[in-house]
Amino acid sequence: MSLPSALTPSKSSVTPDPTTRAIAYFSMEIALSQALPTYSGGLGMLAGDTLRSAADTSASMVAISLVHRRGYFRQKLSDIGQQTEADVPWSPETTLPSANKVISLTMQGRQILVCAWRFDVIGVTGHIIPVYLLDTDVEGNDPWDRRLTDHLYGGDTYYRLCQETVLGLGGVALLHALGCKPDVYHMNEGHAALLALALLEDQLHGKPLSEATEADIEAVRKQCVFTTHTPVPAGHDQFGLDQMYQVLGHDLGAAIERSGCLHNNLMNMTYIALRFSRFVNGVAMQHGKVSQQMFPDYTVYSITNGVHAGTWVSAYFQELLDSEVPHWRTDNQYFRSVYGIEPARIAACHNKGKLRLFSTIAKRSGHHFNPNVLTLGFARRVATYKRASLLLHDPARLVAIAEKIGGLQILYAGKAHPADNAGKGLIRDVYASAAKLNSSALKIYYVENYDWELGALLTQGVDVWVNTPRRPYEASGTSGMKAALNGVPSLSILDGWWIEGCAENTTGWAIEDGEDEAAEAASLYDKLENSIAPMYANPHAWSRMQQHCIAINGSFFNTHRMLAQYFGNAYYPAAPLTIEPITEHRRSTDAVTAQPALV
Repeated sequence: MSLPSALTPSKSSVTPDPTTRAIAYFSMEIALSQALPTYSGGLGMLAGDTLRSAADTSASMVAISLVHRRGYFRQKLSDIGQQTEADVPWSPETTLPSANKVISLTMQGRQILVCAWRFDVIGVTGHIIPVYLLDTDVEGNDPWDRRLTDHLYGGDTYYRLCQETVLGLGGVALLHALGCKPDVYHMNEGHAALLALALLEDQLHGKPLSEATEADIEAVRKQCVFTTHTPVPAGHDQFGLDQMYQVLGHDLGAAIERSGCLHNNLMNMTYIALRFSRFVNGVAMQHGKVSQQMFPDYTVYSITNGVHAGTWVSAYFQELLDSEVPHWRTDNQYFRSVYGIEPARIAACHNKGKLRLFSTIAKRSGHHFNPNVLTLGFARRVATYKRASLLLHDPARLVAIAEKIGGLQILYAGKAHPADNAGKGLIRDVYASAAKLNSSALKIYYVENYDWELGALLTQGVDVWVNTPRRPYEASGTSGMKAALNGVPSLSILDGWWIEGCAENTTGWAIEDGEDEAAEAASLYDKLENSIAPMYANPHAWSRMQQHCIAINGSFFNTHRMLAQYFGNAYYPAAPLTIEPITEHRRSTDAVTAQPALV
């Protein structure tokens, strides 16, 4: 795949020295550039934003991921909303510099060679975070092995376990080859958990894993931090013992069993990560509580996610902020200073973003939208628990509201996983509803191929961001944070980050919990008709809300703040953490998101 020059990854004349880096960040997917299809959605975006903030703030980090030569996928939608997928192949050989290292792994009973490519994340001050993308497409490997790093979340469970073995074991081996000896290994989700077994082998200095003691495990735990991202059971990778032994071999498989990392007699990546980490966190206050209930034998903290402001703030807002709020790029707390900017100037920036969004959609599809009409946005990975159709639950009432308020526009976007037939069905449902309901007052349109570029355009251009997950399955969510940075309020179920971000009628609106979907849809319609539309009709009140969104939520829900919490609470806490299995007494007396205990 040839890359447009404007999207070619940033290059630096300085080669970063990995031997000086103290934090190793492992993630199965990382959104590094609009040009590189190395991510699928929220997890990868969060990882990329974390590293961009690390670069902006001169953090001592290095990152490990897989190259994903065939990418995630390009979405095509038929006239009835039937999704089909196509690979997005790219060539690291013509795009990225080589790490100039080839390491060897024993997997599936044979040797596998792994090389790596380097992507430099360059911060606003020139600091570089090197990201190494592991690649098994190496001459000499078995043809099947050469395809292991092709597809993100592709193939069956056996393919997935092999990928996660390359990530965990291969990532540690590559760091060793590069002379990098981190203080901390951060597992961004359980996909990378096998790095702990590589560290255990290092701890034993050549002795067999069967001789590992609890003290050896504790030595590994002191090096590891684990972030869990999902309260959905399907999000926690697990594998049969036959696959575990077939892929990893007897010694590693037996070590996993002896270490107590099985769950329901299955190899569970989350339980491996929990067992070998000294600090475990969820990605929002509520998610920390939910995760604590899921894993009662471990202490789970919470560090709420954020987004990288310099990436997601529109060009129009960036120009305004550069002139009025110095240093916002390196210190996002300065977003509070937008209270010194006239609300009308903020509204003008958003209006430019809205026009840009509508212009892009018109060029792509021929569909035209009215910039003077209230526009809702709903865009995210399509999964049943996210309930894309809740907004359309009562078609007659939705039409009546649209007619009453002088028009309503709704923009949808999102990809369903190729194997998720229920998710694909939701897209078809939205298409069917749009075909029935589109009129002079109400316009519903599903925008094809939700990706980085479209996500930015939508969060910068719609008037209200809608999120309707079924509680408590939204771990955090970050799209609404991107919207807030651009002065866009949210209308959302109180789950994930929105529990912390919702100031009613100030930063947005809460969809009240109901006994069923009908009740929650009724709350959504009530807020839309009686709170949102009247405020939208008052330009001064609306621009003040846009100002509040940036000042209140933008100054907190960013990866600069998030990363600072990781450094202060997880990587280098003020004093060593004491993390003990939780007894029944502790469960009843301790807050689930208590601060780290001090020794």
